[in-house]
Amino acid sequence: MRILGIDPGLRMTGFGIIDWIANRPVYVGSGCIKSGEGELPQRLGVILSCLGEVIALHNPQHVAIEKVFVNVNPQSTLLLGQARGAAICAAVLQALPVAEYTALQVKQAVVGNGHAAKEQVQEMVKRLLNLPVAPSSDAADALACAICHAHGGQGLGALATAGYRVRNGRLI
Repeated sequence: MRILGIDPGLRMTGFGIIDWIANRPVYVGSGCIKSGEGELPQRLGVILSCLGEVIALHNPQHVAIEKVFVNVNPQSTLLLGQARGAAICAAVLQALPVAEYTALQVKQAVVGNGHAAKEQVQEMVKRLLNLPVAPSSDAADALACAICHAHGGQGLGALATAGYRVRNGRLI
């Protein structure tokens, strides 16, 4: 199974592709899409078209994307949501199923701690995929999202969706 993970962002959208072979993630590729400094519609178009190219090149069967978190700044949250929408549209235009995970679920599935630092996510992605160096923060988040999906949302990430809550690494 080939999975495309997406970490949406208006300035930088991370993507990561893994194959799930014999219950292990295998690295295929990753990178970041920079949308530039133009007007919003053009920047969203860059995200849509570049992810479309990634999908055409790598032919994933599934797409996993991070859900938007509510930021202190409502305008930033709205812009992030629009970037996320462009990313989802790239997958839907290719008739790919899209799974959505919160950052907490992704971190729990990959690191085992829903409040892990970005550096911890990068290091665990590096180790899980046997990479020589840690990927960039955005690419690592996208790869982590793909790994979370490959695990079927199992572990603490699945428990969080089943009505349980985690505080300080413990179920409550």
